[in-house]
Amino acid sequence: MPGRHSLFWKLAALLIGFCLLMIWLSWSWGRYMEARTAFLSPQARASLSDYARAAERALDAQGPAGLDNVLRSIAAQEGVFVTAIGPDFAPLGQSALSVAQRQRLTSLRGIDWPVSRRSTTAPWLRVPFPQHAEGGMLVIELPQRFMPGRYGLFWHLLTNGVVPALFTLLLCVGLYRMLVAPLEQLRRQAQQWRADRLDTRLDPGALSRKDELGELARAFDDMGERLHRTVTMQQRLLHDLSHELRTPLSRLRVACEAEPDNDRLRERLAREVDNMQRLVEDALQLAWLDAERSQPKVQPIQITALWDVLAEDAAFETGWLPQRLHCAIPETCWVRGHLNSLAQAVENVLRNAIRHSPPGARVSFSAEREGDHWRLSLQDHGGGVPEADLSRMFDPFTRLDGARPGDGGFGLGLSIARHAIERQGGTLVARNAQGGLRVELRLPASEPAATSAHTAATY
Repeated sequence: MPGRHSLFWKLAALLIGFCLLMIWLSWSWGRYMEARTAFLSPQARASLSDYARAAERALDAQGPAGLDNVLRSIAAQEGVFVTAIGPDFAPLGQSALSVAQRQRLTSLRGIDWPVSRRSTTAPWLRVPFPQHAEGGMLVIELPQRFMPGRYGLFWHLLTNGVVPALFTLLLCVGLYRMLVAPLEQLRRQAQQWRADRLDTRLDPGALSRKDELGELARAFDDMGERLHRTVTMQQRLLHDLSHELRTPLSRLRVACEAEPDNDRLRERLAREVDNMQRLVEDALQLAWLDAERSQPKVQPIQITALWDVLAEDAAFETGWLPQRLHCAIPETCWVRGHLNSLAQAVENVLRNAIRHSPPGARVSFSAEREGDHWRLSLQDHGGGVPEADLSRMFDPFTRLDGARPGDGGFGLGLSIARHAIERQGGTLVARNAQGGLRVELRLPASEPAATSAHTAATY
């Protein structure tokens, strides 16, 4: 069943309203115009009443002879049969009536009655004398110039042709505004994209609609925004990657030209090749994370078990003592996420903290429950980051001017970590706290799994 805001109901209401309007037009207005054209006009009734008044005055003043003169004058003027009769249908003048004329007197019509236009002969009308006490009346065959419906064809065309056409035009305008106009906006948007103008967006009116076209417009606009973000990110990533690769290539060129010791040259070559390989792999992974739209398969993960594996690897690779990697997370801290992606994100954040920590410093990992989520905090003591650069540090190859140890750059690790966390329904932010940088991961909480050994073993 279509939803309450479905386009189906709008179209149904529009078409039902149009049909009801056309029915009303043909029944009500049509009947009204039919009645208006079936009656004598006020001017015709006034003229016929004047004829009856003139005949009455002639009868009262000159008798039957004067009445006959007036009747002959009216007949000559209008070219129709005219007579005057009393209550008993006897002629008031001197002229006698034929048998056929007497028979017609039985079907006289009043001047306020409708006149049928389908009759082959003009009707005979009775017009009472205004002041004749005995009930005298003028009988006249309706003159052709008084015949109603002279503009019947015009009104027929107007009622059954022009007005329905106008309402149909209004229906087409309504359908156009409801259906075609939003599709036309989508077509113009697609043309803007084809012209490489990916930053253009749809009109807010199209996005605010609650029907299927509104959903299509929002999906279309979201697709454009994501496409623009992806293209921009890839262009920037390609630019930054080419810039970052110039440095090891330059060092390789200098080493090849100036290093006399082959062993040291091979060591330098291996180190620089490893750096370039890591840059390329991280760039490809970041591009894949941004292009991948399917949601990863999630599972319950115990953070303490995951941290033990990551801390052990980090201590082995960097030479840090395990005591410098402090974990204050309870064993009841379970989150719902994708194990490999979460492990990589935490590992990247941990390596970044170790890289920017001064000698002898310590990295702390803690957790706090917030409703249906766990907030994991990893803090170093590297001096922090300027507040204006806290969000920028997650951009690829960001380099900051500050007092933090290290080379001032964040590479691609934090960008990959943020993308991985966001794809699992979490958030990743950075804050300054207690003389260092605190990176907070917020992830959905989960019920404990059967064992925690499986979590560490899988990774």
